[in-house]
Amino acid sequence: MTGPRKATVTGPPDVTVIVAVYNTMPYLTECLNSLVAQSIGLDRLEVIAVDDGSTDGSGPELDRFAATYPDTVTVLHQANSGGPAAPSNRGLERATGRFVFFVGSDDRLGDEALERLVAYADEHGSDIVVGRAVGVNGRYVHQKLYEHNAPDISLYDSPLPFTLANTKLFRRSLVEEYGLRFPEDLPVGSDQPFTIEACVRARRISVLADYICYYAVKRGDASNITYRADPLSRLRCTARIMAHAAGLVEAGPRRDALLSRHFTWELSKLLPADFPALPAVTRKSLCEGIAELLDAYYTDALRDGTGVRRRVRFGLARQGAVDALSRAIADETRQGAPPFLLEGDRAFALYPGFRDLAVGLDDRYYEVLGETVAGRLAAGTVFESAHWEQHGEDLGLTVRLRLKVTGDTSSVTVALAQGAMPQSADRPGARRLPPTQPRPPSTGDVTTKAAEDGPGTLVLARLPVPAGRAKKGVRVYLDVAGRTYEIPVRTEGRPMPLARRWGEAEPHRVAAWPNSKGRLVITTAPLTERGGWGARLSRALGSLGSERKRSG
Repeated sequence: MTGPRKATVTGPPDVTVIVAVYNTMPYLTECLNSLVAQSIGLDRLEVIAVDDGSTDGSGPELDRFAATYPDTVTVLHQANSGGPAAPSNRGLERATGRFVFFVGSDDRLGDEALERLVAYADEHGSDIVVGRAVGVNGRYVHQKLYEHNAPDISLYDSPLPFTLANTKLFRRSLVEEYGLRFPEDLPVGSDQPFTIEACVRARRISVLADYICYYAVKRGDASNITYRADPLSRLRCTARIMAHAAGLVEAGPRRDALLSRHFTWELSKLLPADFPALPAVTRKSLCEGIAELLDAYYTDALRDGTGVRRRVRFGLARQGAVDALSRAIADETRQGAPPFLLEGDRAFALYPGFRDLAVGLDDRYYEVLGETVAGRLAAGTVFESAHWEQHGEDLGLTVRLRLKVTGDTSSVTVALAQGAMPQSADRPGARRLPPTQPRPPSTGDVTTKAAEDGPGTLVLARLPVPAGRAKKGVRVYLDVAGRTYEIPVRTEGRPMPLARRWGEAEPHRVAAWPNSKGRLVITTAPLTERGGWGARLSRALGSLGSERKRSG
């Protein structure tokens, strides 16, 4: 692809880039440089930058670029409107390109972004092309949509609802056909109604994933408007956005697919770790506002598809149980996820309010419903102690564990498993076994009893250590909600029993130790082998015995 060219032809450009600007120096300079350097060429490009009453030098910087590129860059100045909607609308009024593209004035484009996007739209007849975007300086950008190029995707069965920023290529005839504009009285998220309606109306939406088109920058002072809005303002804006979406898509699975994003992101973020520290009146108002949205849009399908952590928080908010909700959030922030109650093939997360008549929240909100809970199980499996037990020629390891589960724990088994955990294991360590993979049989006696010092189950496992050369991990197998989970035991810095030898007929050494991931591993090896760890341990044990005899 070629570098930028000077304007040499007349007629409408291929693409108009609209930049709403308010106090974004020095990021603005990098943004504008990325535009005028686009490989599409200056003759195919129009930049309309609208200064929304900046006071930091952004206005003069825009004028400098307009003077340098008079045939490409147009600058409009206006009094501050309080958000990006009004300047974006003003830019749309002046746009002449076949396509329009919106860029944040603190963000920047990849060198070939516009050329590739326009070419892709022309190749596939797309009304919207979503180019791959990445975050800079720790800014989060959802990546699921960008796994591969896709000429034709749906708003309702793709990750597109989680990518509703307006930083996309839009066919301008679509925008004008439906009179799409940004709501100017919406201080946060004003791009979402525009983007949602454009996606609903579009005849074809495409994804260009094989090139980074957009770099979304989080400013060093986190002064992006989304980061500085207060929670009640964000709630009001989210309610407006959801109402707009509901007015475009009738109730049913498609609306659920679209609105699931707002329950997962916007509404969940209104119940963060610092929620208990908010003023009581703010917490009450947030719960009331969330309850209204739940009553309007939270179908049974959305409820059952929401993870138990969010589902419980929404349910407590819906019931107006502000104190129980505050406790649930504070407890989880301080202690991690709560224990599970196992009842047959059902499992419930024991958050505050469970089966509390004063709260009145249905058990369904607390139930684990087909979701992966491996991380919670791994974090809730605590190693307490271990010691060797020898009976004649037989050696065993007795391990005491604590599980953050209670109720029906008859399914618990403990085994010495050969080999490493598979790559598919969840990051905390546990994994859900595929239905076709049976659990390994327990390699020793296992007893369980309810913990006396709080919710949970104590597990005592006596594991025989086989002779031979082996390296095996200690793993717990547990049924939760009809699925079997494999949980490696983490030592969490607890002391291990000392390495020792056993057996007279066939001397062996054995050691229990945490591997690089902190998981408990048992290693055995014959002491009769020449050299190696076994021989060194044999000499060390022999030397230790001699020293004890002399000292005695």
